[in-house]
Amino acid sequence: MSKEELISRVVNVLKTIYDPEIPINIYDLGLIYRVDVDESNVVYIDMTLTTPACPITVFVVQQVINYVRGVEGVKDVKVNITFNPPWNPSMMTKEGRERFKQLFGYDIVEEYLKSSRSGSPNAR
Repeated sequence: MSKEELISRVVNVLKTIYDPEIPINIYDLGLIYRVDVDESNVVYIDMTLTTPACPITVFVVQQVINYVRGVEGVKDVKVNITFNPPWNPSMMTKEGRERFKQLFGYDIVEEYLKSSRSGSPNAR
């Protein structure tokens, strides 16, 4: 199996892990910054959470490790949590953004960009 195929399989499984507070998968939320595989088929994932104070960090990371370890061909998984850069709604995929709009009735990226331009975190 090629490196690209294994990464694709890993991404597909990451799309089955959902943020417990926002019913959108962690990949489409933009929480996954990098997926790489070395020559030994060890998977390296750089990811973030929506806030450094996230109370479910351990739960989400353990889910990522368990799900990715279950992918055929994966020898091990190393997850690096980073908050650099900090997550923001513009990091969502097109699919995540559309799903958010279906669920909550507004485009979170448009609202985020408006509030960023106005300088007000609560502008809406």
